[in-house]
Amino acid sequence: MGEQSFGIDPAVAVRIAKDVAEVQGLGVEVAIVIGGGNIFRGVAASARGMDRATADYMGMLATCINALALQDALEHEGVITRTVTAIEMRAIAEPFIRRRAVRHLEKGRVVIFAAGTGNPYFTTDTAAALRAMEIRADVLIKATKVDGIYSADPMKVPDAQRFETISYMDVVVRGLQVMDATAISLCKDNRMPIIVFNLRTHGHLKRVVLGERVGSLVTAD
Repeated sequence: MGEQSFGIDPAVAVRIAKDVAEVQGLGVEVAIVIGGGNIFRGVAASARGMDRATADYMGMLATCINALALQDALEHEGVITRTVTAIEMRAIAEPFIRRRAVRHLEKGRVVIFAAGTGNPYFTTDTAAALRAMEIRADVLIKATKVDGIYSADPMKVPDAQRFETISYMDVVVRGLQVMDATAISLCKDNRMPIIVFNLRTHGHLKRVVLGERVGSLVTAD
């Protein structure tokens, strides 16, 4: 969305594609779960009276639009990309089949997971956690517009504490808005580390992948 109030900013898609291309060029297998809040937010629509399941399905379709936009940007960077969706729409993307997605990764392709889990009432965060387990990812990286996890919204509370490392339980107990509780629990149960960082800074994704201390790390300890 960039600085717009709605939709897709092509310049942002290109910038993200360049960051992903840098990482993929290192020989790292990259899978991306993409949201759709820049186009449609199911929870917000539900709060205004729309049926929750219907609103969530509309949100899933919005993620497919974003996935195609990012796929296009990646391919302009020379990165072979496959979009797979949890809701079948064969004219534009492959249906999600775990073994096929893993094979794409093994062949050096970037895989974009769209349409969330394919089920209403589950967030994109939960979809990301689920897909990370299914492909046996080494780490789940959450790209945001802030440079890590804070004790409060740093945009509203200037002296909010930033955590370099925090445990899954502390995230839940403190009620920190990192990911929803279902996603955090799934990561905790499967000991999947989470790194939260600011995607708006070019080069940060590569630094995270190279093991530099960027953003905040969520682990069992």
